[in-house]
Amino acid sequence: MRIAMISPIAWRTPPHHYGPWEQVVSILTEGLSNTGINVTLFATADSITKARLHAVCPKGYEEDSEIIPKVWECLHISEVFEHAHEFDIVHNHFDFLPLTYSKLVKTPLLTTIHGFSSPKIIPVYKKYNQTGYYVSISDADRHPELDYLATIHHGIDLGHFTFNPTPGEYLLFFGRIHPDKGAYEAIQVAKKCQRKLIIAGIIQDGEYFEKKVKPFLNEDISYVGSADPIKRDRLLGNAFALLHPINFAEPFGLSVVEAFACGTPVVAFDRGSMSEIISDGKNGFVVSTIEQAVSAVENITHINRSFCRKDAEQRFSSQRMVLDYIKVYHMILEAEKRNEVG
Repeated sequence: MRIAMISPIAWRTPPHHYGPWEQVVSILTEGLSNTGINVTLFATADSITKARLHAVCPKGYEEDSEIIPKVWECLHISEVFEHAHEFDIVHNHFDFLPLTYSKLVKTPLLTTIHGFSSPKIIPVYKKYNQTGYYVSISDADRHPELDYLATIHHGIDLGHFTFNPTPGEYLLFFGRIHPDKGAYEAIQVAKKCQRKLIIAGIIQDGEYFEKKVKPFLNEDISYVGSADPIKRDRLLGNAFALLHPINFAEPFGLSVVEAFACGTPVVAFDRGSMSEIISDGKNGFVVSTIEQAVSAVENITHINRSFCRKDAEQRFSSQRMVLDYIKVYHMILEAEKRNEVG
């Protein structure tokens, strides 16, 4: 089986610190390669992989301001489809753009839909609904007008996360500094709980940071910037709980399952996939208000940190994700054979 894996080119694959889509692509690519599947990773030239790397873009456009995103996205995607005949399946993690090339080649295109940035992109997915193949990353993120082969939750490399049965006392916010992710709400929860809060993540909205985060920074509430894998493991593992008070319907939430892998419970607002990922009362709490989040933090000691780790191992391992995608690949190849006969 020959798979062309299309990664985004905003960041390196795997990312140095931030880049959730690139992170998932890396985990999947390496896992597939370990099973003996022939994978070619289409990503930035500085990407790191055991698979064959095919690159035209030197590095991520978020890491080099000289790289014009649209120019290199076009070069990147066109390169994949100019080589599509060399593969059995092209696996797209690059949102909707590659779909517009799919009818120009015979190789089937599988698209993992990592979320819908806007309802305005749905027409592209609808156009190719009958000719392409879609996988959702949560049941909550499925669009009613699209057909899906499967829902495959993201998996993580559990070896990169250290289980900590005896955490510290601080709360952690780990995510983009953006209104959607709820750093301001996390600050309010921490203040009401009278607990220290560590905020980690890239500043995606500078005005929001200046108005809703920076004024509250003090000896009890600190911003530590973006975190590389080593720092991420330490921050998540030592946290009393992860606060995830999101203000949008999040398709998945990697930081949530990464916290579980460290044994850290999660308190999240009930939006998007949260009630699908979090088993309320077992590995965290799903709440609707800041007041409920405060109560949840007060009840965190009732959560068994060992259960959080075991749940991550059972539901969110990279091995499980890889096997799920291999099943989907076989489904596609079988469907293509039937189409040829028909």
